[in-house]
Amino acid sequence: MKTWTAPFAAAACAVGLVVTAGSAGAATDDPLRDKLYGLDQVHAEQAWSSSRGAGTVVAVVDTGVDLDHPDLQGRLVPGADFVCGEQKGSCGDGSWKGQDGEGQEPDVHGTHVAGTIAATADNGIGVAGVAPDAKVMPIKVLEDGSGTNEDIAEGIRYAADNGADVINLSLGGLPGTQIFSILGLDTTMKDAIQYARDKGTLTVAAAGNTSTLLCNDPAFSSDSICVGATDKNEMKSYFSELPVTFRGKGVAAPGGSGRLLGGDCSEDILSTVPRGTGTDECGEGKDYAAFAGTSMATPHVAGVAAILFGQGRSMANVEQAILSTSRHPLLGARGGYSALYGRGIVDAEAAVAYARD
Repeated sequence: MKTWTAPFAAAACAVGLVVTAGSAGAATDDPLRDKLYGLDQVHAEQAWSSSRGAGTVVAVVDTGVDLDHPDLQGRLVPGADFVCGEQKGSCGDGSWKGQDGEGQEPDVHGTHVAGTIAATADNGIGVAGVAPDAKVMPIKVLEDGSGTNEDIAEGIRYAADNGADVINLSLGGLPGTQIFSILGLDTTMKDAIQYARDKGTLTVAAAGNTSTLLCNDPAFSSDSICVGATDKNEMKSYFSELPVTFRGKGVAAPGGSGRLLGGDCSEDILSTVPRGTGTDECGEGKDYAAFAGTSMATPHVAGVAAILFGQGRSMANVEQAILSTSRHPLLGARGGYSALYGRGIVDAEAAVAYARD
């Protein structure tokens, strides 16, 4: 029974509060908006006149979510907990604290992912998500940052059966574990993602954070969109796997720098964390923090997918819109392919204008 871990959760970096390029015309009154360079990089606000994700549900299959976070109020639908020991089925509501009622340090991860997708905009506090009118379904499949592929697969199937339009998997195995799925030795995750796809649910999955040449599983071998990370300057993040998969369904999105070269705390991705667990390193308050990783890039893509589902598109059309309109930051081309960026950095503004089916 293999164990899967949330990429880069343990090595995530703290938040930065420096005004970033492109945010001067921000349309929200959220006080930390000018720190959210990820929204600018994926052109999220420019798409909001077409859709803000209303009527869509994104399942965050992860470490659970702080269900009472003030910036996620009104953004959550009922969730589930599959970290249940020998018990079959759900044993909880998707809270980050799980069955023992104790919040483990790595388990702040899921709340951070949820905020990037759908934190409430224009509420006068904190941050705003990429798709601020979408709903998040919190599904806990990891405890203390890790879990089994069986629990994760069960969470994926639950999401598909309970109305999720998008499944966000900010998790993955170690490099080389793709061989188990390729050889048919263990297809648990791949099969669950296919089950969701057959129900019209799109899955986006993190590439991984060990700088190898291929997406880690489940992103590599499953029929999902693999997401690599870019930094604040739209360069490939040093830690990110290349978004290379069997099917060529790789893209890039903002995931931070990890501050390898001594950058300040503005270099990473600011979002919600369980109340009181933030560091307040740069004055952002204890309910927020900035992390880096492909875990942080993936929810940017899930948010763009929610925006597109909010336009009434089919899953196939949402996927094609994302892949066809992603942009190469150096060449400006769309619809092509490069090893560093896959199909390119996702672009919500261009995607909402893509032809509908």
